[in-house]
Amino acid sequence: MDNFKKYIILWLSQSVSQLGSSMTAFALVLWAYAQSHSALSVSVMSFCEYVPYIIVSIFVGNFIDTHKKKTVMLVSDSVAAVGSLAVLLLFATNHLVVWNIYIINIVIGVTTAFQQPASAVAVGRLVPKDKISNVSGMNSFSNNLIVVFSPMLAAALFAMGGLPVVLLIDMASFLIAFFVLLFAVAIPEMLEKKEHTSPFAGMMEGFQFLKMERGILYIMMTMAMINFFSRLTYENILSPMILSRSADNSIVLGIVNACMGIGGIVGGIIVSVKKESRHKANAIYISAALSFLFGDLLMAVGRNVFWWSVAAIAASIWIPFIMANQNTILYKRVPDNMQGRVFAVRNAIQYSTIPVGILLGGYLADYVFEPFMRSDSDIVELLQRIVGEGAGTGMAVMFLCTGILGFIVSMMSCFNQEIRKLND
Repeated sequence: MDNFKKYIILWLSQSVSQLGSSMTAFALVLWAYAQSHSALSVSVMSFCEYVPYIIVSIFVGNFIDTHKKKTVMLVSDSVAAVGSLAVLLLFATNHLVVWNIYIINIVIGVTTAFQQPASAVAVGRLVPKDKISNVSGMNSFSNNLIVVFSPMLAAALFAMGGLPVVLLIDMASFLIAFFVLLFAVAIPEMLEKKEHTSPFAGMMEGFQFLKMERGILYIMMTMAMINFFSRLTYENILSPMILSRSADNSIVLGIVNACMGIGGIVGGIIVSVKKESRHKANAIYISAALSFLFGDLLMAVGRNVFWWSVAAIAASIWIPFIMANQNTILYKRVPDNMQGRVFAVRNAIQYSTIPVGILLGGYLADYVFEPFMRSDSDIVELLQRIVGEGAGTGMAVMFLCTGILGFIVSMMSCFNQEIRKLND
């Protein structure tokens, strides 16, 4: 069996595991909200996972490059599975409380910091360089398929059997992925022998490489800004805005969320079959600009489920193109023995703005934009002509702002000379 076929097996098994994990995450949100009736408690769950992931990512690169990727992935996935088992046991003994989930999410964030770069390096070992873009499309397809179906499956199972049923299915999906990786997939290794094991040394080597490859560093920094604008709205206020503007119609919200996943699926299919772009750096930012322009702005001015659904597809269909072209650049420009360190630093830089966006978005919606749109001023009257009146219009204005700012940042990045050098 050649390496690419091994990757297909790995991809399928990991997708099954991701479906189980995503179902558990959604079910825990349902359970936590039922206990506290607080949107902030749900935001803190995401915050507790992202922050340790970002912090630990700074230091794990050297460890990834000097240890077997398969072992790192197996151990990381096992620790995450123990977290799900802990939730199940706490629930079964009537001891589960919301803060327990915060702690478990912190542990999951740490394990993800090891698992994600190890998995990324494994892809580079198994997949030919000319198929990296297609593989990114496959990943986008499976990830968005999970986005569409995991909430529906989790909600149905949660309604039928409660949290334990979802957790048991998650454990079963973990076992499938674990044994497939253990027995069916061999990952070629290029371990680097080093006298030092300092995580700081690995981090500095990753940064030193990026100082020489300034175009890649600038991509990471600009993507951090793009992630910030995206999480400011979509991560936090999309659901409250849709519910506020549709008279709390959960069916409308479900349709819009499904369309987000459908857009990603369509984009993933296109990327998985299309030829590799010759202008990869430009493709990253043009795709991001189109996502902000048609996604965020349509979401802001939309007044009904049709336009919100169109906006959801317009926002998400471009994401696979962003990820595919960035990954292709990284795998082609970063030496194999440096990939663990560079991918770890990439994660720390590129995702560092996400927790800030998560917390700031909710605060701005509740305490700045919604009160502002209820005030009397000429600016409010002008904005109401664009986004409408009533509850949720403050959040619509936030989408208006992120659409404009995200588009400007994306287009400006296209003209960065160091980034342009990364085009073939």
